[in-house]
Amino acid sequence: MRLLDNNTEAIGRGNVKYRRIEAEEGGGGDVEEEEAFGWRWSGRNDSRKYVYACATFASLNSVLLGYDVGVMSGAILFIQKDLRITELQEELLIGCLSIVSLLGSLLGGRTSDTVGRKWTIGLASIVFQCGAAVMAFAPSFLVLMIGRLLAGVGIGFGVMIAPVYIAEISPSVSRGSLTSFPEIFINLGILLGYISNYAFSGLSEHINWRIMLGVGILPSVFIGFALFVIPESPRWLVTKRRVKEARSVLRRISESELEAEERLVEIEQAAAAASASAKKHEEKAIWRELLSPSPSLLRMLVAGCGIQCFQQITGIDATVYYSPTIFRDAGIESENEILAATVAVGFTKTAFILVAIFLIDKAGRKPLLYVGTVGMTVCLFVLGIALTHQHGSGLLSPDVGIRLAIWAVCGNVAFFSIGIGPICWVLTSEIFPSRLRAQASALGAVGNRLSSGLVAMSFLSVSRQISVAGTFFIFSAVSALSIAFVHKFVPETKGKSLEQIEMLFQSAAEMRGGEVQLGDVEHLVQEE
Repeated sequence: MRLLDNNTEAIGRGNVKYRRIEAEEGGGGDVEEEEAFGWRWSGRNDSRKYVYACATFASLNSVLLGYDVGVMSGAILFIQKDLRITELQEELLIGCLSIVSLLGSLLGGRTSDTVGRKWTIGLASIVFQCGAAVMAFAPSFLVLMIGRLLAGVGIGFGVMIAPVYIAEISPSVSRGSLTSFPEIFINLGILLGYISNYAFSGLSEHINWRIMLGVGILPSVFIGFALFVIPESPRWLVTKRRVKEARSVLRRISESELEAEERLVEIEQAAAAASASAKKHEEKAIWRELLSPSPSLLRMLVAGCGIQCFQQITGIDATVYYSPTIFRDAGIESENEILAATVAVGFTKTAFILVAIFLIDKAGRKPLLYVGTVGMTVCLFVLGIALTHQHGSGLLSPDVGIRLAIWAVCGNVAFFSIGIGPICWVLTSEIFPSRLRAQASALGAVGNRLSSGLVAMSFLSVSRQISVAGTFFIFSAVSALSIAFVHKFVPETKGKSLEQIEMLFQSAAEMRGGEVQLGDVEHLVQEE
């Protein structure tokens, strides 16, 4: 492994000389192009601010997902009364968004490979806007479902593309924290949804839930502005042979021109290796390659798709979507008090994601995953105990049981936000090769949304059969399994480039083949 890393670094250094000569001899076009866009590289601070701005704008679609999750938990209380829907219809309404977002995620991978990462972000926003508008004016359950389905497709696009785009523009040293931005905005959206529920709950039942859902259109307006600010992914540009544009973007997002050239060489090597691999395998289609993967790709898929599924089957969406049901089962009777308790959950979830952002590139991915999954396991078990004792044991007073339930829910979302919440998106955006990254990440997002939908659509039915407490004991057991999964299948990726991370999944035989292939790639790049 170390030998291969050294070879990669040596090749990179050799090609940097070639690229710097090329830049000096024929780089005037790049300078003119940068001036036409109104910017040029001007130093470390400017590049860092620009990358953070791009990550922020690219993450705005995640606010839409978070807002929908948060607002629906409260809006459903009033939809039930206004449209007189059944419990089954309630489960369908809540869970269908996650299931339908599978379609958006699958289409998003192919779309982003075709039209680019940037414009896929814009498409996600437009589709969600249409769905939110239909929901806000829905006169019946059927029309409400149609709007929900449209919103789900838009969310599927957004959930899949944001981490991929951010990973492809971020420097290695800060990629973890930057790729966690979508999770920050999901949590911010959840908090805003809870606040919206509380703020509009005093209006009439025919109006309040419509305003709650309609407010979700507002973040999309900012996404339209973002498309005029953020650049296209340099890695996507290289795959489309638009190297001059990729170099211009890299100069803007790198701390020095030397770093920009080094990153360009590394990206071109990876793209050339992927192209050579495709020819070697007779131009096998990407989806065919994902369905019949090589041993190293299989290890990537197990790690990436597995962590995405565990993020949801530990019950986080059940906790967020059905928090009013949980608190009512714990003994809180007033709707205003229930909605106020959900706001506390939203604040906790948002606050602790900031802790993860601060630590992810310092402590690493795996330590935070261990802390988060262990903490979630304990909190889910305590929540099950608290809800059990509220129904007949007599060991806890009602007030103590309510407080314990609130603390357990808040603790669960806090540990989720520290660990598996943001880190699953970081890992799936950085472990796959460039040629497969968008569609492999889409496959991971499919597993995430499918798991979310199954949990959301079955929570009420399962709880009715085995009690709410019993359901959370099951979530606690699944969370314990996730600890073993992290230990066995998830590598540490802190501080490594995207191209170096690929090598972590290769066997000894594949690495020996890779050394020869990298030598061929160096020859190809220098002959361009």
